[in-house]
Amino acid sequence: MSVANIHLQAAVAPDAKLGSGVQIGAYAVVGDGVELGDGCVLHAHAVVGGPSKVGRDNVFHPFCSVGGDPQDLGFRGEHTELVVGDGNTFREYVTVSRGTLKGGGRTSIGNRNLFLASSHVGHDCHVGDNNLFVNGATLAGHVTVEDFTTIGFSSPVHQFCRVGRYAYVGASTVITQDVPPFSLVVTERQTTCFGVNKIGLQRKGFSKERMHALQRAFRLLLRSKLNTNQALREMRASLADSADVAELIRFVETAERGIVK
Repeated sequence: MSVANIHLQAAVAPDAKLGSGVQIGAYAVVGDGVELGDGCVLHAHAVVGGPSKVGRDNVFHPFCSVGGDPQDLGFRGEHTELVVGDGNTFREYVTVSRGTLKGGGRTSIGNRNLFLASSHVGHDCHVGDNNLFVNGATLAGHVTVEDFTTIGFSSPVHQFCRVGRYAYVGASTVITQDVPPFSLVVTERQTTCFGVNKIGLQRKGFSKERMHALQRAFRLLLRSKLNTNQALREMRASLADSADVAELIRFVETAERGIVK
């Protein structure tokens, strides 16, 4: 290890063990009982607490906190650990907790996992290899995630659940039971368009005439018995003078994924 790889304003515990080529940025913290394998990178303000054993080529981005105390009311400072494999990336504000004695004393993470910003791995979880945790994905305690899974944006997984290999959990899906391998699990979508953003547009200075035209257009689009194409034709015929309605028509016609109705 070269001293030049450690920024002068980083804090590294005296008993920390650092492999060759480790880089530690300004204000990053390496705590007591931490072992960092060769090629690990801690960007500025990243924190790795211990006891933690971290393999090779892991990257810790600013303000992540990996290896912290378990978020468990029964924790009393017992000796527990985090074990991390190789090639993982922990983006901004990711949190990973060590284990608890009642949960076996260890949280483990395998290889080549990508944890996007603000995702969380709770105490006593066991994560395999090649998984993607999208922003805000959250594992409660004692969760097992196998390999090649995706945990979607803001999707919480209840404690003691399992997520099987190659499973995909869609965004904002609450998981309270085991997710079978190879499955696609997505919460029911009930997003609805209720019409014109009346108050917002008034605050932006839209005139009564502009508002009236848009309200007529949305009634055709959402409240009439016409399908979308028929509603657009009627808008062109009866609201041709409104630039706002023309913009609405262009938007609907160019939607590749449909529109919220």
